[in-house]
Amino acid sequence: MHRLNNISKKIRKKIIYLSYKAKTAHLASSLSCVDLMVTIYEDFLKFNKKKISKNIFILSKGHAAMALYSILNYKKIISNTVFESYSKVGSILEEHPTHNIPSVSVATGSLGHGLSVGCGMALSFKLKRLKKKIYVLLSDGECNEGSVWEAFLFAAANKLNNLVVIIDYNKWQATGRTDKILKLGNLKKKLESFGFAAHEIDGHNFAQIKKNLKKTSKSKPLAVIANTVKGKGVSFMEDDNNWHYRSPDKKDYLRAIKEIDNLK
Repeated sequence: MHRLNNISKKIRKKIIYLSYKAKTAHLASSLSCVDLMVTIYEDFLKFNKKKISKNIFILSKGHAAMALYSILNYKKIISNTVFESYSKVGSILEEHPTHNIPSVSVATGSLGHGLSVGCGMALSFKLKRLKKKIYVLLSDGECNEGSVWEAFLFAAANKLNNLVVIIDYNKWQATGRTDKILKLGNLKKKLESFGFAAHEIDGHNFAQIKKNLKKTSKSKPLAVIANTVKGKGVSFMEDDNNWHYRSPDKKDYLRAIKEIDNLK
């Protein structure tokens, strides 16, 4: 797990750099899902020499685009030049991802739709008898959307056992605590009642992430509820929802990079 931890540190530094340079929001939302995305990209997508992956990843929580771009840059799927163009006029790297970006299949600026698209892809692969998996990363706040629950029902009804749903449960959304805005209750039991094989984990523990993403079922889609910390990796950003919209100044940037360098 030392390898994944080192990659996550690099990705966190890239994310903070992008937010500092472009003065864009959603920094803390990007940091909470880094360990999940690094594990998926490193161990589950299975890229070939042409940088094409066998399996598909959909970042349904599109506001965490900086995490996606940083990983794509680390994997050399997008160049340093493209990476540096983030949020500039005419760049393909907008504040939310679009299908114009290499390896990105779905535009996910509007929350609540990534899982529906993932369900369609998973069903298509099953009909074509293709042994491919779809990994969809949602936010907990995104689970307020009715389309998400319709997709949960659809996935179970069609026995999409090639679909893996990961919920970045960082307990915050745009303006407050997730459970204060619209209480989710026992998410694991709800997903099980909808027909999922559901598991709850520490979303920053690489061993738990890998173990649970590997789980399979003959007839059920998989859901992994990952308890995470918004702003993970930077002490003064952790669990502080002000960093949903703030971007770091130079002092914040240098302090954050130093903290990440010192992470074990």
